[in-house]
Amino acid sequence: MLIKKVHHVAYRCIDAKQTVEWYQKHLDMQFVLAIAEDEVPSTKAPDPYMHIFLDAGQGNVLAFFELPSQPPMDRDRNTPAWVQHLALECDSVETLLATKERLTAAGVEVLGPTDHTIFKSIYFFDPNGHRLEIAANTGTPEMMRKLNEVKWDMLEEWSKTKRAPKHAAWMHDGSLTRGT
Repeated sequence: MLIKKVHHVAYRCIDAKQTVEWYQKHLDMQFVLAIAEDEVPSTKAPDPYMHIFLDAGQGNVLAFFELPSQPPMDRDRNTPAWVQHLALECDSVETLLATKERLTAAGVEVLGPTDHTIFKSIYFFDPNGHRLEIAANTGTPEMMRKLNEVKWDMLEEWSKTKRAPKHAAWMHDGSLTRGT
């Protein structure tokens, strides 16, 4: 089976209304659907919830569950906070910088932009504590070709050594310029 696309990605939220308003205000995502039940359809567990859906563009849907009868939400303490995040793509570095300005002006703490060679990104947290990344692609076809050529070798080396392979060291040493 080949997956057609991601139907939606769901996270937990503290407050559904606050979450919808925050994503509308800061990321221009439209509120497209709400589902509320007193019983979980798949397990039949008596657990009231509000399930909200936001339009993340290009047919992508970001969803959240508010679960008022469950213990307070928390994150995986065995995983660094920078690892688990949702990366959203914007159309240009200019849009990325304008988004940073808008978020900062609204009091949201923003890290970046960070130059990853093939994209630039900013990082921040939503009101639920979920880390978000906005990324603007900057890689050239040549860069993507070079990364594609070494991906399996890199994975194989990593699986044996658990050390970062150097097949794509050019991404950080400047040996492949963006103009090529």
